Amino acid sequence: MTDETVYDCIIIGAGPGGLQAAVYLGRYNRKVLLIDRGGGRTSHARHIENFLTQKDISGGEIIRLGLEQARNFNVAVISGLVTNVVKREYFDVTAEGKRHRSRFVIVSSGATENLPPIENIHKFFGDSFFTCIDCDGYRTTGKKLTVIGNSLKTVHLALAMKEMYTEDITLILYTLPIPEVYMEELRENGIRLVNGRPVRLSGGETLEAVELHDGGRIECEVVMSNFGYKLNAAFLADLNLKRDADNFKFITDRHFESSCDGLYIVGPLTGNDQAIIAAGEGALVAIELKKRLLEL
Repeated sequence: MTDETVYDCIIIGAGPGGLQAAVYLGRYNRKVLLIDRGGGRTSHARHIENFLTQKDISGGEIIRLGLEQARNFNVAVISGLVTNVVKREYFDVTAEGKRHRSRFVIVSSGATENLPPIENIHKFFGDSFFTCIDCDGYRTTGKKLTVIGNSLKTVHLALAMKEMYTEDITLILYTLPIPEVYMEELRENGIRLVNGRPVRLSGGETLEAVELHDGGRIECEVVMSNFGYKLNAAFLADLNLKRDADNFKFITDRHFESSCDGLYIVGPLTGNDQAIIAAGEGALVAIELKKRLLEL
């Protein structure tokens, strides 16, 4: 099936970047289609405290209000999983077996957390189990913290948490042996190091401990996990876009345009993984598209 409409822009993903772009383009009276699969990282955030004017708002509420605002400016919104994007005369964007056409595309599909297989993780996720120091580090202030991961980046994270947020830290590394220089720094900072594999989070209304596969138990009030994330970008495979030296994130110019002319990427697929930054990127892209559409 083909949608015969030629949109000025198709936006993939209703994250902060995609929604902000939709609002701007809608206010320019452009023909815009927003396609969203639902269930993104922002929607799972229970407490966002670093978004200007918002003392504490859930990610789900930001998305709900953003969709309402976009629709108010006549942005068409459909639910669906985008499976392919190709460029011919126009961009062809396939979602749920239906093809949609547009002059430009904005990708705001975000990323998915790499969560370790730990029982009860979703019970505490976003309240006492965190994955982002910039998003939720503040919520660990003065609390008994356990940091879990399996890389030297996890060691750096534990040291950073000690400097900024709390004195009481236990670091759990799965199997990684670390150089003595790092061991010495952990000792100097009073950070306890445990080698083991967490298998369960225990507690009633609040988190009480991390339980290990060998029966060990680490009492804590909060956990900061450090296993990274994967990008939601499989649908871009046919475009052969340029990526960074690690072949992970996409390379864009100062307007967030990718190596494919007319295709823009915002959010964690290109760099920063913060809701307010992604929203700013979405606004910048929309302003750039305003100029390009006027030139057409």
